[in-house]
Amino acid sequence: CNHCIMAVKKALLRVPGVERAEVSLEKGEALVEGVADPKALIQAVEEEGYKAEVLA
Repeated sequence: CNHCIMAVKKALLRVPGVERAEVSLEKGEALVEGVADPKALIQAVEEEGYKAEVLA
């Protein structure tokens, strides 16, 4: 849902170093631009209640 997309996007944008974030529920992934700690990205998404992993 759009609420889920916005929740994950806002969480990613709060991570220091993230300049842009796009979330796709259809693909089950997010594209993040910038220089950010991968562990911080995962933690931000998981704190919103979703699972996350870095795909590189």
